[in-house]
Amino acid sequence: MNNFVAFWQHLPSMISPNIFEIGSFQVRYYSLMYIVAFALTYLLVTYRLRTEKFPYTKETIQDLMVWCILGIILGGRLGYVFFYNFEYFTRHPMEIFLPFSFANGFKFVGISGMSFHGGLLGAVLAGAMFCHIRQIRFWDLIDLFIPCAPLGYTFGRIGNFINGELWGRTTDVAWGMYFPLDATHKLRHPSQLYEAFFEGVVLFVVLWALRKKRPFEGAFLAYYLIGYGAVRFFIEYVREPDAHLGLYFGLITMGQILCLAMILAGVALYFLLRLKAAASRK
Repeated sequence: MNNFVAFWQHLPSMISPNIFEIGSFQVRYYSLMYIVAFALTYLLVTYRLRTEKFPYTKETIQDLMVWCILGIILGGRLGYVFFYNFEYFTRHPMEIFLPFSFANGFKFVGISGMSFHGGLLGAVLAGAMFCHIRQIRFWDLIDLFIPCAPLGYTFGRIGNFINGELWGRTTDVAWGMYFPLDATHKLRHPSQLYEAFFEGVVLFVVLWALRKKRPFEGAFLAYYLIGYGAVRFFIEYVREPDAHLGLYFGLITMGQILCLAMILAGVALYFLLRLKAAASRK
């Protein structure tokens, strides 16, 4: 048993984040996890098209996926810039989208730093623009996608784990882990795995089980905003705050502030859409 605990606790140092590298150029598993997430979401959505009554073609879904992927990437990056590191990027604006560092000379560093909340906002806005252009009912289409999305998100957090980043706070629990990039070399919560399970697998199971019980169009976006926001809010208590941000008011992280905004938005959206649906039935 002791051997297994030791193996588990040092597992992150045994995993290379790179699939392959040539000089300073690297292809990472994190990028592969994004591809897996998008592919899995697409497969689940097309499964729903075959088994449920949604009036969309695979071609429409494929076109929308392109829009949403671009929205996630752009929104996720800008979300990180504005929510988490605005001061740095005001001094280094070229690094927002270019994979090079200009701070200490010129070198390839890749693009690191994505915000889930920014990515979600980017995907929703991209989807709304797509539906407006194609004259598609946005709230209906988003209800098709939302129950499929959390399972894809699981792989994003697994990518964070393989990268050895976004680790948790220090702990003495047996399932804690040592992360090689942690300069303190302390035992920490594997918060990436907590998020992968609860924000990904558990939330997927709940929404997937409810997918055919839709009280009104758009309900599932409200469910997702509330569900994800609540789960992430509590997991943030064992996730290490960003070193350059720390805790706000000595109590909560930036992630928790964004999750509170997410929950409030979900509650407001639920009641607004319910009122809209009730008015349309009169």
